[in-house]
Amino acid sequence: MNRNRKHLRFAVCCAAAAITLGAASTAVYADMPVAGAPAVMAIALEDEIKNAFTTPSAGISLNLVDCVSAAEEKKSEYEDIAIAQVDNFVNVRDAAGEEGNVVGKLYNNSAATVEATEGDWYKITSGNVTGYVKSEFVVCGDEELAKQVSRRIATVETETLFVRTEPTTESDVLGMVPDQEELTVTDESVDGWTKVSIEEGEGYVSNDYVNKSVEFVTAESKEEEEARLAREEAERKAAAEAAEKASASKSTKSSSGSSGKTSSPGGSGGSAVANYACQFVGNPYVYGGTSLTNGADCSGFVMSVYAAFGVGLPHSSAAMCGVGYGVSDMQPGDIICYSGHVGIYIGNNTIVHASTPSGGIKYTSPVNYRPIIAIRRIF
Repeated sequence: MNRNRKHLRFAVCCAAAAITLGAASTAVYADMPVAGAPAVMAIALEDEIKNAFTTPSAGISLNLVDCVSAAEEKKSEYEDIAIAQVDNFVNVRDAAGEEGNVVGKLYNNSAATVEATEGDWYKITSGNVTGYVKSEFVVCGDEELAKQVSRRIATVETETLFVRTEPTTESDVLGMVPDQEELTVTDESVDGWTKVSIEEGEGYVSNDYVNKSVEFVTAESKEEEEARLAREEAERKAAAEAAEKASASKSTKSSSGSSGKTSSPGGSGGSAVANYACQFVGNPYVYGGTSLTNGADCSGFVMSVYAAFGVGLPHSSAAMCGVGYGVSDMQPGDIICYSGHVGIYIGNNTIVHASTPSGGIKYTSPVNYRPIIAIRRIF
C-alpha cells in the first residue's frame, strides 16, 4: 500500500543520511584519542542531524530534509478507504475466509476503512461492523471513486454563520445557518472559503468558522439488518390496518367548513402529521422561530408539527438526520433532509416546509428539487 511505500522511502532516506553523516563525522574526528571518540562523535553526529533540518550544507542535509518532507507529506483522507463495487452487497465475515460467519453486509458504493491485509482478504471497519471482505469486491485507494460516493461536509462552529454570495466579507448575505449545522460542500477551490449548499442556493462560508469532514454510507451489521426488517414488517401491517380504518370511516366522515382557524391534530401516524402540517402553508419563515402561525425556520417548523403529536425533536436540521430511523421509500409524514434544510413529505412527490424568508411556509415539488441526504421516519 502507499503507506508502506512511504515508510520504506523514509527508512532508506534516514539510513543513507546516517551513513553519509557518519562517514563525515569519522573523517572529522579521525585524529581523536580512541577512548574519547565515541562520546564526542555521538554528540557531534546528533548536532549534525539537528542542523540537517535547519542549515542545509554540502548537499547532505538538503537531501535529508527532502526525504523527511516527502515521507511526512499529508496523508490523503481517502488513502485507506475501500469502496464496495458489487451488484448488491458483499458479506463481511468474522474471519478471512469463506468459512467465516457473516457479521454484516457492505452494500454497493458503501465505504470501509482498511485495517490490514490477509492474503486476498481485507480486514475492514465500517460503521458498527468490523470483519473481513474479499479484496476482489472492493476498490481501495481510489480517491476519485471515494469522492464520488461520499459527501463532503462543512460543520458550522459558530452561533450563527452568514453564507455569502461571493467569497468576501463585503458580499451580500445569501442566508444564515446555526451552530452545528452540517452543509454539503460543493467547491473548495477558493483559498480561505468553502462553497456550500443551503435552501437559498449555493454560497460561501469562511473556513475560520467551519470544520470539514467526509461522510460515507457504511456497512449494516447483522443485528441492524434484523431490526430494519422487523420495522418494515411492522410498517406494512400498520399501513394495512390504517387503510382499513380509513375505508370504513370514509362514508360517515363529515367535512368541516372553513373558519380561518387551525385545527388540532387528528389521528396518528405519518398521514395525520402531513395533514396537520399543510394547514400552516402561507405563514411566515422566521430564522430561529418555532411558531407555526407567527413564524418558524425549517427545523422549527418540523419540530413544532411533531410536538403537536407528542414527539420531541431537536431544533436542528443536521440533528434531524439522525432521528427516528432511515428509510428509502417516502411516505407521508417522513422527514426529508437536505443540506442545511428539512421538510415534511406529504405525498404526490411534494414536501411542505418553511423554505426561506421570501417563500415562507409552502409546498415544493418535486421532492428531489435538491439532493436528498436522508429520509427519516418517526411513525
